[in-house]
Amino acid sequence: MSAIPGCLIAGTQSGCGKTSVALGIMAALTRRGMRVAPFKSGPDFIDPGLHALAAARPSHNLDTWMLPELVLRALFSRACAGADLALAEGAMGLFDGRSPVDGEGSSADLAALLGLPVVLVIDAASLSRSLAAVVQGYTRFDPALRFAGLVLNRVGSASHAESLAATLAAFAPEIPLLGCLPRDQDLAMPSRHLGLVTAQDAPAPLTRIDRLAAACERHLDLDGLLARLPRLELAPPEDPEPAPMRARIGLARDAAFCFVYEENLRLLRAAGAELVEFSPVRDRRLPPDLHGLYLPGGYPELSAFDLSQNAGLRREVLALARSGKPVLAECGGLLYLLERLSVDGQSFPMCGLFPFSAGMHRTRAALGYREATTTRPTLLGPAGTVLRGHEFHYSSLDPAPQGAATAFRLSGSRGPLPDEGYVRDATLATYMHPHFGSCPQAAAAFVAACAAS
Repeated sequence: MSAIPGCLIAGTQSGCGKTSVALGIMAALTRRGMRVAPFKSGPDFIDPGLHALAAARPSHNLDTWMLPELVLRALFSRACAGADLALAEGAMGLFDGRSPVDGEGSSADLAALLGLPVVLVIDAASLSRSLAAVVQGYTRFDPALRFAGLVLNRVGSASHAESLAATLAAFAPEIPLLGCLPRDQDLAMPSRHLGLVTAQDAPAPLTRIDRLAAACERHLDLDGLLARLPRLELAPPEDPEPAPMRARIGLARDAAFCFVYEENLRLLRAAGAELVEFSPVRDRRLPPDLHGLYLPGGYPELSAFDLSQNAGLRREVLALARSGKPVLAECGGLLYLLERLSVDGQSFPMCGLFPFSAGMHRTRAALGYREATTTRPTLLGPAGTVLRGHEFHYSSLDPAPQGAATAFRLSGSRGPLPDEGYVRDATLATYMHPHFGSCPQAAAAFVAACAAS
């Protein structure tokens, strides 16, 4: 059994700067020569890609609703192997999760489960003495949580910083102030409709991360933070021997298809998959000798023109699917398999496997946790297979398909949702991003289906 220090960087709410702080600390400590194991609380895909740039190490999603506790603990321990520090970034506000009345799926729930002390990031741009009420409220709300310190973001001046420090000394002296980051637009990460801009698309992401690292070194007491962190006991996961390679699966991976859980890929490889990456945007041919395809989510709407122009690859994807080889498509992958995708008044041809289209909207079409129970045998296992995941998109099927074959009985945080999981031949396409950690047998079933094709 090994032990390393760790903490969770959380915020009072979305947009307070916790991602910038997390990236800056990850990068600063990595540049010191520390091996930082990065994590993201919750289902978000974008932040882990940025973490990987900052820490030069893959980042993993940890979610107390999507993942059983034993799976989550094993994933955490496995990803910490060889690291000097575990650093997780929270999601939304510290106590926000699946439900407004309990903490399941929240950053606080994760911190309590793993024993991670919290570094709380607060947007202090318009605060003075009221900061004390904010800090007292957050630090006393859940007695099970420990706090390693506070980071005050968007502080207006040196005198503002002195005033805030005096407030904390008077009303919350037990919580260390790690430092104040100045108001500086160059330290903010750019965003768009699904959240922050991805690592693939962000303008000069490493330059911005370098700025964040320098700001954290200059303005935060990183040595003091490290000295306060407890060491976390890590039991080695009891993983079975990996299966021999038995299926070549094409994995779409580029700027248009960049949303995929790292644990999904590990479980596919452990089940015997050779994952062969290709780009539906750039590549003119599929990789040779494939037994199936995995088309994850991303931003196909931003690459719709290039995807439509790559007609040869679209025809190959369609032919492979129609040949009966398994294809798993999530969200953006679903859009790619439709007849057409409409973006800003323009309609672009896609692969045409499913005889319906989709259109993008300016407002969000769906957001939330999802649980899917299969109603028929699929490439993910027998009828009755249960998977958990997440859904977040600005598109909708237009018109909504009538009489289309489905395989998912779907539910969200507020109850049942319309059946989904569209099936044709051996293809399963869904708006949901399933996390295979919620049902590792599904990854093995997909590989087995590909091997048998």
